[in-house]
Amino acid sequence: MTDFYFVRHGQTAANAAGLKQGTINSEITYLSETGKQQVESLRKGFDISFADRIIASPLQRAKDTAAILNQSANLPVTYDNRLLEISYGDWDGEKNTDLMSKYPEFFDFTLNDVLPAYADVAHGETFDHVIDRVAELMQETATNYPNDKIILVTHGFTIKAAVLAAIGRPKDMMVIEEPDNTSVTRITLQTTTHSYYLRYYNRVVNSQF
Repeated sequence: MTDFYFVRHGQTAANAAGLKQGTINSEITYLSETGKQQVESLRKGFDISFADRIIASPLQRAKDTAAILNQSANLPVTYDNRLLEISYGDWDGEKNTDLMSKYPEFFDFTLNDVLPAYADVAHGETFDHVIDRVAELMQETATNYPNDKIILVTHGFTIKAAVLAAIGRPKDMMVIEEPDNTSVTRITLQTTTHSYYLRYYNRVVNSQF
């Protein structure tokens, strides 16, 4: 079986400002000083030297998170576009609260996040497409590395999509909120049966519950 440890990148200025980052890759979406401190705290509390490799999103915030985590472990690192964040289309870079005011019918107000139907009005990537690409990556990686433990450094919605794939693509995709910055989510894929196991979700070092 293959163990996947999904790590969300550290905080960015765009996170702090409540912006939809999507696939933007500019200075506002790079790790902030707070984000770097978060990743360093995770590195100290989650020693990744047990793992075999890292696969990361090519966006800078994920690449930098992977580099900090990997300072001591020195694992081989590759990048895969299937780990990119969801693209919110015309809404990339917009403030979430402004979008909620302008398009309330496309938001879940408990999670303060977009509903699947948002994609039509924003010309964004669909939930299903993100689930498909992350599931494809997990299946392909499990085939290539059937006994490996793999760190995947990626983004909030992308991790949510991986969990939705693992739990059988529920009809209501809003049953899971996006995980926190520098959280860890573990999914096991049994390569012989193609069965998924969600081992834990959204664990954060020094969490206060």
